[in-house]
Amino acid sequence: MAAGSSNYWEDLRKQARQLENELDLKLVSFSKLCTSHSHSSARDGGRDRYSSDTTPLLNGSSQDRMFETMAIEIEQLLARLTGVNDKMAEYTNSAGVPSLNAALMHTLQRHRDILQDYTHEFHKTKANFMAIRERENLMGSVRKDIESYKSGSGVNNRRTELFLKEHDHLRNSDRLIEETISIAMATKENMTSQRGMLKSIHSKMNTLANRFPAVNSLIQRINLRKRRDSLILGGVIGVCTILLLLYAFH
Repeated sequence: MAAGSSNYWEDLRKQARQLENELDLKLVSFSKLCTSHSHSSARDGGRDRYSSDTTPLLNGSSQDRMFETMAIEIEQLLARLTGVNDKMAEYTNSAGVPSLNAALMHTLQRHRDILQDYTHEFHKTKANFMAIRERENLMGSVRKDIESYKSGSGVNNRRTELFLKEHDHLRNSDRLIEETISIAMATKENMTSQRGMLKSIHSKMNTLANRFPAVNSLIQRINLRKRRDSLILGGVIGVCTILLLLYAFH
């Protein structure tokens, strides 16, 4: 009976690790798609302002379909991983040995943290992509309005110049934001690659922690400091983003 329960727990852990690896690869590809779109939109923004381009700035259909397909796949993987974590939680609640239960709860919490990180990263990347697409649609609408105004009347040149100057200002602000997003994406990719290394180290440290309680206490303090540093970094990035937006629209 104990052997069967142990095999069930190990099967759940294998499923969780497999889904985590698949999610890690999918999220890296998802991030690269958003980064490549950001770079391509920046190049499109540098075209001649007097061109009569009537298509949206987002080179849309194929990239949109790829984005939506990958988003659906990642959401499905997250749902499956959530289901596996729920099964692991049910197993830990039904396990009868207190000392064994504590070790299982520690492992379950680690898998829950990984799931939370993946979910947060997915929603953040998806939100960045949607924000870029909305800005591009807005810029495309402004460009169409300016071109329509220029072609529809040969008077009010002064007003046309003001429109063009405002358009240039918006384009420069948008380019600044795109560069900031590109830097953030590159930083996130580096952090993602480092996370793989940290996961391996963390797994070995957990093995040691199960053997040596003092090491387990040290790991908990390290995790608290890592979460605090993440909150500080997120606050700094949020403040910088708000300052950039304020600068762009004033």
